[in-house]
Amino acid sequence: MARITFSNPPGAPQPTSRYSQAALIEGEGRRLVISGQVGVRPDGTTLAEPEDQMAQALANLGAVLSAHGMGPGNLVKMTVFLTDPAQLPAWRRQRAAFLGDHAPTSTLLIVAGLANPALLIEVEGEAVG
Repeated sequence: MARITFSNPPGAPQPTSRYSQAALIEGEGRRLVISGQVGVRPDGTTLAEPEDQMAQALANLGAVLSAHGMGPGNLVKMTVFLTDPAQLPAWRRQRAAFLGDHAPTSTLLIVAGLANPALLIEVEGEAVG
């Protein structure tokens, strides 16, 4: 099984919210790379509200993790794309609810748009288990 050590080493800036600067993965294990998940329900319905899209994107991410015998605690990296910087506080609340005390590495980008103009957030991840 892979050993994961998250760190915020001296000499690098300390995180401004709940994430880690690095994830060291050692030993044997499985690596799962997850495509961007968006605010679309499994039936294809795109949710309208930003916070609803965030919750659904995280639920979709959780479903992919679960399908591979993993959960949020297996995430070592998240990349988040938001189309509106005003949604950052809401994203941080949603992320905290999904991850709890777990703090994987994270990159957040504010982008002009996603593949469909109705989409307001996209979340991709990497997990090990």
